[in-house]
Amino acid sequence: MKNYKISIIKGDGIGPEIVDEAIKVLNAVAKKCDFTLSYKEYLMGGIAIDTTGVPLPDETVDGVLNSDACLFGAIGGAKWDSLPRDLRPETGLLKFREKMGVYANLRPAIVYDELVNASTLKPEVISGCDIMVVRELIGGIYFGQPRENDGFKAFNTMVYTKPEIIRIGKTAFELARKRDKRVCSVDKANVLEVSQLWTDTMNELSKDYPDVELTHMYVDNAAMQLVRNPKQFDVIVTGNIFGDILSDTASMVVGSIGLLPSASTGDKTAIYEPIHGSAPDIAGLGIANPIATILSAAMMLKYTLNEEKASNMIERAIKDALKDGYRTKDLAAYDAKEVLNCVAMGDKIVEYINECEPTPA
Repeated sequence: MKNYKISIIKGDGIGPEIVDEAIKVLNAVAKKCDFTLSYKEYLMGGIAIDTTGVPLPDETVDGVLNSDACLFGAIGGAKWDSLPRDLRPETGLLKFREKMGVYANLRPAIVYDELVNASTLKPEVISGCDIMVVRELIGGIYFGQPRENDGFKAFNTMVYTKPEIIRIGKTAFELARKRDKRVCSVDKANVLEVSQLWTDTMNELSKDYPDVELTHMYVDNAAMQLVRNPKQFDVIVTGNIFGDILSDTASMVVGSIGLLPSASTGDKTAIYEPIHGSAPDIAGLGIANPIATILSAAMMLKYTLNEEKASNMIERAIKDALKDGYRTKDLAAYDAKEVLNCVAMGDKIVEYINECEPTPA
């Protein structure tokens, strides 16, 4: 029987609550699909600062690199916002991504038929929407040097090399081959030299993927088009800062940030996490929506562990729970039959898993 080593970073705020539910669901599908998972927990973020004095302990870096994949909750909160920048939770997260070498952030945005009314957009605009945003994660303006703020003048540097663009482009094209075979590359090539290199490189790379259609769109237009006609997109590939913004825009097209998972992958390891933050205002109240974290666990099974049957079981169980009217508080206004707390939603998804047979991969 296969056994997978999973590193766990629960983090701050609602992180521990939602990760616990994802582990519960993972254990249920592992039992059904004849594999085992062993977990080891590590610290990062505010809890790491309180415990060790730094946001990213070396033990966490080593532990995650020695695991098969990492399941991550959320970090940060107002408690740590006044610390020097190099000691803040968010700085630890950026260093973590860099040390893990996870250059590709995959953010699916899928509209569930049962929650089509949760979006502020008209049902006919979003029904059937299924977008994958591929964001370059460890380059661009967030990591570029030099950077400085002297109190009078501040600047940052946006840098991409051709190899960096090629590797994120390959990720997008390979994903598109398994989907609707369309890639939209988003940049600002009309005013930025770095974006011109991005466009030229994507055009060169596309010759290796003749079966995939490549289009280009400026980032301002892409933001408008995501709201006007999101169904036109299949795979969107873009740089770090543009991807940060557009993936959040895509999440609001869906209607709840509590539903959206993400994967950060590279050549060393992969990190799976919900796209929402630590929500310290509701931490400990038991009302957090664990579905995004559970779907992140499903992505981990599919993309890193190659346990696609187990991944499909989780996705189907979530759809069935939503179809039958089970909601968490954030979705209570949308055709709820019963509003569940965080733990009860995890239990309900496990119930559906235990009732179903594995679907083919």
